[in-house]
Amino acid sequence: MNRRAILALLAMLTLLPLDAAMAQSALPAVAIKTAADGAQTYSLTFQVLILMTVLTLLPAILLAMTAFTRIIIVLSILRQALGMATTPSNQILTGLALFMTFFVMSATIEQSYANGIKPYLDGQMAGEVALDRTIAPLKKFMLAQTRENDLQLFTKLSGKTPFATPDDVPLSVLIPTFMTSELKTAFQIGFMVFIPFLVIDLVVASVLMSMGMMMLSPVLVSLPFKIMLFVVVDGWTLLMGTLAASFHQ
Repeated sequence: MNRRAILALLAMLTLLPLDAAMAQSALPAVAIKTAADGAQTYSLTFQVLILMTVLTLLPAILLAMTAFTRIIIVLSILRQALGMATTPSNQILTGLALFMTFFVMSATIEQSYANGIKPYLDGQMAGEVALDRTIAPLKKFMLAQTRENDLQLFTKLSGKTPFATPDDVPLSVLIPTFMTSELKTAFQIGFMVFIPFLVIDLVVASVLMSMGMMMLSPVLVSLPFKIMLFVVVDGWTLLMGTLAASFHQ
């Protein structure tokens, strides 16, 4: 046996006690315990797994269950109406939409935390009950924004009978209904935002045409007038106030 083989054998023998110690100190396997009243508690490993899963799905939850979708679409339509493709940048619009989402949904977030998350963290409530109470304010918020015809459509597509109460609507039906209603509302607000700037573009194009200035771009000339109009009417404050007031609590 050569020298390298002897050294490798000694290294393996040295690591054997370390492997045994690591196996003994490893995290416990997933354990689910059912209490006498039917409530279930989970081991720490399973709780960490659930937390990592929620963090992975957080962008989808933000888009599908909050006010973010409506706000970011309206802001994007505003930028298109102004005629500026990259100003404000996507990062600025996303940050503004994110903070506006927290502002609009602050009451809903506080209710979810107080009713479900805090009692669970304090050990006063089982996981399943805490999850239901955490989702309940979000369902109430989404139901307030949905249209009745959209809810009927997705209820029919899911093959379910009409629900007796709003609390009976499952998330599998409520989330696509909410997103469809949000898209429709966002396009309606965007249409109202687009009209004044479109009028300015038409007036500028007509004036340039009548003056025979064919080679001058109407978009280039109308851009300062659109920016001036937006600043004079305090457009950002007006738009943010309109968006915040458009959500039914």
